[in-house]
Amino acid sequence: MAGLNVYSALVVFFLTCGPAMATKENDHIIKDNNSETKMGLPCVLEAFTRIFDIGTISSKCCGELVGLGKVCHSALVKMTLENPLFKDLSPVRIIAKSIQTWNNCLALIDSPSPSA
Repeated sequence: MAGLNVYSALVVFFLTCGPAMATKENDHIIKDNNSETKMGLPCVLEAFTRIFDIGTISSKCCGELVGLGKVCHSALVKMTLENPLFKDLSPVRIIAKSIQTWNNCLALIDSPSPSA
């Protein structure tokens, strides 16, 4: 449960302080697309935990992630990696998990439901 509190604090930090640390390119993408307001906090936490640690992401949150758009998703991940709090993480590993999460969510959202 302590891990959840740490990640909750990091997500709140990410949403409130992260934009000030973003590169101009990522900042521009995020602001132009209102990226920070397109996902609810519970889904941000799920996606964040899935990409930056170990976790799963629900189909509901996959829908919100895909609704965010790939450009916003990539910009937010890159912005987070620029944050000094995450300097010890492997950018290659995080970007790979980010792409994998995006592709898995896209496949889930694009697949027909079993009841159809």
